Amino acid sequence: MSSCRLVIAGTGSGVGKTTLTIGLMSALRKKGYIVQGFKCGPDYIDPTYHTAVTGRISRNIDSWMLDQEMVKEIVIRASDGADISIIEGVMGFYDGKNPMNNRGSTAEISIISESPVVLVVNCSSMARSAAAIVKGFQVFLGEANIVGVIANRVGSEGHYKIVKTAIEQECGIPVLGYLQKDSNLAIPERHLGLIPSVERGELDSFFNQLGDLVLETIDVDSLYEVAKASPLEIKESQFKRRGKNKVRIAVARDAAFNFYYQENFELLEAFGAELIEFSPLKGETIPDNVDGLYIGGGFPEEFAAVLQEKTKVKQSIRTAIEKGTPTLAECGGFMYLTESIETTDEKNYEMVGIIPGKVKMQSRLAALGYREITPEEGNFLLEGNLTARGHEFHYSTFQPTKEIQHAYQTKAMRGFKQEGYMHGNLIAGYTHFHFGSCPRLVENWIKKCKEFQNRRISQ
Repeated sequence: MSSCRLVIAGTGSGVGKTTLTIGLMSALRKKGYIVQGFKCGPDYIDPTYHTAVTGRISRNIDSWMLDQEMVKEIVIRASDGADISIIEGVMGFYDGKNPMNNRGSTAEISIISESPVVLVVNCSSMARSAAAIVKGFQVFLGEANIVGVIANRVGSEGHYKIVKTAIEQECGIPVLGYLQKDSNLAIPERHLGLIPSVERGELDSFFNQLGDLVLETIDVDSLYEVAKASPLEIKESQFKRRGKNKVRIAVARDAAFNFYYQENFELLEAFGAELIEFSPLKGETIPDNVDGLYIGGGFPEEFAAVLQEKTKVKQSIRTAIEKGTPTLAECGGFMYLTESIETTDEKNYEMVGIIPGKVKMQSRLAALGYREITPEEGNFLLEGNLTARGHEFHYSTFQPTKEIQHAYQTKAMRGFKQEGYMHGNLIAGYTHFHFGSCPRLVENWIKKCKEFQNRRISQ
């Protein structure tokens, strides 16, 4: 495990934290370091950039969805073989699930992971006031180990020197460098945030440019020094291999379906699953002799015309589900299994048609936030009245065309609601599950896949 860990935390939205984090990762790699990326919170998109720039799969760590031992184990496992781990924060440093406490915040994750923190401050149009901001973050929670500052969006080198002098005098920590305002380095966005790197093709020139810029004005060697941390320890691994009974689970994975937590895959493998990926966009049908099906979230609406044309893929999915293949479809996967998707330009595209209802995209946000998930009767994933945790974030609405059986109830800030769709061995809905919040649901899924496998083989 890396002995260097560093949280890159922002003071709020608009500080350019993601672009800076990517630049730091690129700069560290240029220095010859092996870098491991992490993202605080349930963000699927930023980690795709971390993965592309570091060459290692970036991981999500979330202190509301996961317990402390799980957070620490994810950091330990993923950091193995890396020289330094860079943990990108979410929102502002102290922003989490609840304004009354630090639960789910970057600050809490920095404490759980025992990681030093570098604070990124948007210094546009301010001088000495930047020191007041840093001082406030320092005293707000004494446990947080803020070890340095990076001044972002400064107007000039002279402006930076003023900010640096004020912060170092008043706050007693080093200012490690700066980035100037540069609109040419903005990452393109759309309704769900930054466009995933998997859709953008070649990014090396962008990463190189950003890394060179960081090396010019940020002291990366000093950054590495302040990142030194003690090794983390856990009581017992939750990813240890269990059992020898293998089942095969097909995973839809391409530019339309790529919102997955890596730990979901690794927990499935730990409980005895072999994962076989296929691409609906490329016209790949479900692999033969699979015992389960997992269709994650993504952007099916952006590829609706292509998905509509892949009739053999849709038929293979319908057939598998109708035969009783234990299936989980989350958000984009749920949308794909409905009768159709209507895009914002009011065009309709036929989807798989196994779920009786239609999806309509809209320009305003339909749902956002953490979810506590409890089962409706018959939900095989949460059999035994298990409770899992996850997240919901979408710009579409689902309109059933007949009465449906919901898969689960979700609890959010505004109370409970019935959500999703369940029929036979299909569980589908807008909520993204984090299996690390309830590893027993993985055990339930593998058990159901094994039952299906036995029936399949005996026929």
